Amino acid sequence: MLSWKLTLRALTKSMDKSIAIAGNMGSGKSTLVEFLARHYGISPFYESNDLNPYLPNFYEDMERWAFHSQIYFLSNKFRIHQALDRTQGVVALDRTIFEDAEIFATALHKMGHLDKRDWDTYWDFYQTILEAINPPDLLIYVKCSMRTLRKRIKLRGREMEQTIALSYLKRLEGLYEKWISSYTMSDVLVIETDKLDYDNDLIYQLDLMERIETIL
Repeated sequence: MLSWKLTLRALTKSMDKSIAIAGNMGSGKSTLVEFLARHYGISPFYESNDLNPYLPNFYEDMERWAFHSQIYFLSNKFRIHQALDRTQGVVALDRTIFEDAEIFATALHKMGHLDKRDWDTYWDFYQTILEAINPPDLLIYVKCSMRTLRKRIKLRGREMEQTIALSYLKRLEGLYEKWISSYTMSDVLVIETDKLDYDNDLIYQLDLMERIETIL
């Protein structure tokens, strides 16, 4: 185990690489980022949902506040990607700007909460941002069963997530699968996380690190 730690720590000092962690709510993104940061010295970047001033209003009235909320997420994630691009060494990002647009905003548009005018404005902004940021060197897509997703969402106890409908989670899951199947901006590593145990399962740790290091 020590050799893996030393190898990846050496990598962080010798090159600049970005690892993006993508996946549905409750799929294990933050847990993976925390593991990489804690054990291997990778700089973590997290999205800050709690700072979105429109989020409480959005959950009360999605159609009225969807555009405001998604524009905030998009601009905030743009700043995170810019900071990630400026950071030396190996960095890990919990949820990408691609997911904001390709998954969550797209879902709201398909559900009728973003009309054509708002959607076109949002999508133009997103396309402009893509020209100003670098894609990750590795995208890790974490996925698990719908049963596991709902269990984790319930256990982590975020109040605004407790009323999320199963149909909405399934819609997001479908968009994730469609997006990841056509994603070509970087290498992709798919990890099943129903039984993830980054801290206690040595075999799981070694297998994960070998797969990541092989690509990087």
